[in-house]
Amino acid sequence: MKKEYLRYKFKEFDRVKALVIGDVMIDSYFLGKVHRISPEAPVPIISVDKKEHRLGGAANVALNLKSLGATPIVCSVVGNDSNAQLLMQLFEKESIATDNILLDESRVTTVKTRMIGNNTQLLRVDEEITDNINTDIEQKLIETIKNTIENSEIKVIIFEDYDKGVITPNLITEIVDFANKKGIPTTVDPKKNNFLNYKNVTLFKPNLKELKEGLKEDDLDIKNIDDYLIKLNDLLPHNISFVTLSEQGVFITDFNEKHHIPAHLRNIADVSGAGDSVISVASLALAVDMSIKEIAELANLAGGLVCEKVGVVPIEKNILLSEAIEKLAD
Repeated sequence: MKKEYLRYKFKEFDRVKALVIGDVMIDSYFLGKVHRISPEAPVPIISVDKKEHRLGGAANVALNLKSLGATPIVCSVVGNDSNAQLLMQLFEKESIATDNILLDESRVTTVKTRMIGNNTQLLRVDEEITDNINTDIEQKLIETIKNTIENSEIKVIIFEDYDKGVITPNLITEIVDFANKKGIPTTVDPKKNNFLNYKNVTLFKPNLKELKEGLKEDDLDIKNIDDYLIKLNDLLPHNISFVTLSEQGVFITDFNEKHHIPAHLRNIADVSGAGDSVISVASLALAVDMSIKEIAELANLAGGLVCEKVGVVPIEKNILLSEAIEKLAD
């Protein structure tokens, strides 16, 4: 890739309206130092210096998109509770609209609380309901999404699935069919429950663990990963398979060409949120018509960069561009 080409494509990100469908949540952090073990149980005591609340899950994908210059539009369901109010405040602080987030009295807003001592995550506590949303709320959400697609110039639709119940099989079918009729590309960051429901999407991005679970192949050998992806495409027709392989990089194929992009050497601090950054960058690269190799190279770079930071943080556009020019430019 030429430097001028990369700069041009990064400017193109600014024109993209991206629809994010999925499980929004709060990532909370208790940060401090560990000096001793508790006398009550063999666990460390964290002397808390700071508490933080950040956008998590599909909300972090929206934040990544905004950080990259795009305009995210979030469609989701949360509880009608104090944590929902906090979540809306976090969105407002980042100037991300909340008009398409529905409140449901029967649910709680998902919160993941991480206890971090000496820059190491020691414990995570989850508050959540993972049952599928009820049919009434599901229909309201589907109508909300379709209205948004009709009334906005959406360039890409991202399904950010955390298995918390917002994304249902019926919603997937209706929205993917609707998007395909409109000629809008769809990308998926899947989880276990809906893995094989994402038929006819544009780009499907599991990690290696999710791919093994989805295919029921515990001893999957990445040397033959393209064979497994052909099998996956038989079960789940889609245009592009993009698999993240952790320290072994990423693999992408459109079933005509294929590329294995090795990981860049990094000082890994925390892998939390890396998948959010990868799907965000891949989706924007797809929306601005980058090649599948370019999509994989850029998203691979983004995933590595966020792993150098503690906690769930969005990718920074200028840093990603600088790294891309340094490592990917001809």
